[in-house]
Amino acid sequence: MESKKVSPKDVFMNLLGMLTLYVSAISLMALLFQYVNLAFPDALSYQSYGSVAGPIRWAMAALIIVFPVFILITRMLRKDEREHPEKREFAVKKWLVYFTLFVAAIVIVTDLVTLIYNFLGGELTMRFILKMLIVLFVATKVFWYYLWDLKEKFTAVTLRIALWGIIAVVVASVAGGFFTVASPLKARAYRFDEQRVTDLQNIQWQIINYWTQKGAIPKTLADLRDPISGFVVSADVESGAEYEYRAVNKLTFELCATFSLPAIGGGTSMMSRVPMPTKDPYLENWNHDIGRTCFERPIDPELYRKNPIPVPAQD
Repeated sequence: MESKKVSPKDVFMNLLGMLTLYVSAISLMALLFQYVNLAFPDALSYQSYGSVAGPIRWAMAALIIVFPVFILITRMLRKDEREHPEKREFAVKKWLVYFTLFVAAIVIVTDLVTLIYNFLGGELTMRFILKMLIVLFVATKVFWYYLWDLKEKFTAVTLRIALWGIIAVVVASVAGGFFTVASPLKARAYRFDEQRVTDLQNIQWQIINYWTQKGAIPKTLADLRDPISGFVVSADVESGAEYEYRAVNKLTFELCATFSLPAIGGGTSMMSRVPMPTKDPYLENWNHDIGRTCFERPIDPELYRKNPIPVPAQD
C-alpha cells in the first residue's frame, strides 16, 4: 500500500501552481484593462505612450513566462493524481484550493467595489461595463475551475477543453499586445526618439536661460557649457552625433535632430496602430517626421525678460 504522506515535492508543486495562477490571472486582467482604456479613451484621464505601453509590456511579459509554467505545472499535477489518486485527498491541496477560491471571491468583490467607485466618480459607462465584465470573467473562471476540481467533475475531455479555452484567451490577449505596442525594435526606436525630444527640450530651456541672463542667444551650443551647474550639452544617444543648432537672428534659433519614427500626436514617435486618446500640450510643438527635423524657436522678449548681469560694487 502506497504512503499518503505529503512530500516536499507535493507542497512545492501545488504552491507553484497556485502562485503562477494568481500572477497569470492578474496579468490578464491588467492587459485587458489597458485595451479598454485605449478603445474607450477618457478626456479627463491623460495617457502618454509610456503610461499605456509600460503596463501592457509588463502584463505581456508575465503571461509569456508565467502562464506556460502554470499550464505545465497543472498538467504535471493532473498526471500525478491519475497515477496516485490518493493525492487528491491531501490536506495541503485542499487548503490551497479553498484558499484560491477565497482569493477569487475577494478579488471579485474588491474589484467590483473599485469599479463602482470609479463609475460613481465619473468613469465612462462603457469602460465601467467592460472592466466589470473582465473581472467577472477572469475571477469566475478561476472560481469555477477549482470548484469543479474539488467536486471531481472534470473528465479528461472537459479538462482538455477548459485548458485549451484558457490558452486561446491568453494567446489572443498577448497577440493583441504586440499589435498595440508594436515590435521590440520599434519600441527601442521610439525610446530613442523620446530621449531626443527630451534632450532638445533641455537645450531649448538652457538657450532661453542664456538669453535672459546675457541678453543674447549663444553663437554655438558650446557656449552653454557651465562648469558650476555642471550642464553639458547632450549628444544623440543612439548615434553619438551632436544636435544641430543655428542662430537665425537675435531672437530666433533653430534646433535639429534625426528621428527614427514619425511623431503621431504630440512629439512622440507613437508607433502603435491604436492612436493615443489624449495629447500632451507641452509636446505639440515637437512633432516630427522620420529623418532630420528642425524646430525654429523665436523668443518672446515680453514673456522672457532679460535679467541684467549685476555689476560688482566698487571699493
